[in-house]
Amino acid sequence: MVRSLNLLAETAIRAKGMKPGRYSDGGGLYLMVKKGGTKSWTFVHFKGSGKGREWKEAGLGSYPSVSLKDARIAATDCRDRQRRGLEPIDTEAKVEAPTFAKCSEDFIAEVGKSWSNPKHKAQWEMTLGDAYCKTIQAKPVSEVSTTDVLAILKPVWQAKPETAQRLRGRIERVLDFAKASGHRSGENPAQWRGHLQHLLAKGQKLLRGHHSAMPYGDVPAFVKRLRASDAMSAKAMDFLILTAARSGEVLGMKWGEVDLQEKLWTVPAARMKARKVHRVPLTDAAMAILKPLSEASVSDYVFPGESKRGLSVPLSVMAMTMQMRRMEVGQYTPHGFRSAFRDWAGDQTSFPREVVEAALAHKVGDAVENAYRRSDALEKRRKLMAAWANYLNAPAARGNLRLVGGN
Repeated sequence: MVRSLNLLAETAIRAKGMKPGRYSDGGGLYLMVKKGGTKSWTFVHFKGSGKGREWKEAGLGSYPSVSLKDARIAATDCRDRQRRGLEPIDTEAKVEAPTFAKCSEDFIAEVGKSWSNPKHKAQWEMTLGDAYCKTIQAKPVSEVSTTDVLAILKPVWQAKPETAQRLRGRIERVLDFAKASGHRSGENPAQWRGHLQHLLAKGQKLLRGHHSAMPYGDVPAFVKRLRASDAMSAKAMDFLILTAARSGEVLGMKWGEVDLQEKLWTVPAARMKARKVHRVPLTDAAMAILKPLSEASVSDYVFPGESKRGLSVPLSVMAMTMQMRRMEVGQYTPHGFRSAFRDWAGDQTSFPREVVEAALAHKVGDAVENAYRRSDALEKRRKLMAAWANYLNAPAARGNLRLVGGN
């Protein structure tokens, strides 16, 4: 009886949400999908006959490192070897493992599907790329050793403890991914517990959820320096400070979200952390940034980056961070300006807490309280953001504790 072949389709394999299980392509070739979403190829065959017949599996590599086309070619070779009375897989032939760089790329492509923040993806690519892992980029992932991992970590382990610990964790996850895909065996050389903890000093405890913020008394002078620059990154950061927005919201901002007549920016729910539409009132200072950009715009993005092959792209996720480094204030972060705004509003104004939190797109109170509070206090927030813009424009703002009314 002729066995059906080529039962799977590339579009179905690429689709998100494939349930864990074994999917037949026919002729002994199967796609294995695990709970975490990782996919790999296996060739299933029987050895022996009668009661001594055994079910055997031979791994053919992970998807997408091994494409559907390549897996079918490999399965054809396996069947051909079987017909000649040989083992389906030539155990003496060395199967070449992908490089660490290729495995990192595959891991980010697969696991990164659930990341909504492009900055997060960029950070993974940077730390696993040449910035720290240059020495193992071209090395087969099966050959990455404890010595390799220590050579990467030791130069930054004490100098940059937070970066080092995140780097170690990311290398560990890529190597776990490689093992699950059939490209490695044995213990993970980047594992901390029971392994690297015996070779490296105990790292400092990471502070989660906090971004280094410039004191609000220093922000007006910083903004003045920003406005002396014509760089797109400086304009984006000025706008970010004026609106107290997150960097991802500003960088992904498109002209279709902006109503210049109403002086309003509406951020779609898909681009908000809370997955809820957020309306941002635009002050005169914010409009002074947008109007010239609108008149000269050749991109869908308000703050465009360098186009790639004619495609419209946003400013790089690292653009504002690099702008701060160039201005020698790299100890602070762009996200920290939201904290500076919150501290200023609490210390120097009498605006209600709910209005300030609404400006930051934070939820206030429990589910019942939020159900009754339908309004986003837009007009009250216009006054708040105007007061913030005036504060940023005022000379010698430090020490000025005059309360701005919010009633």
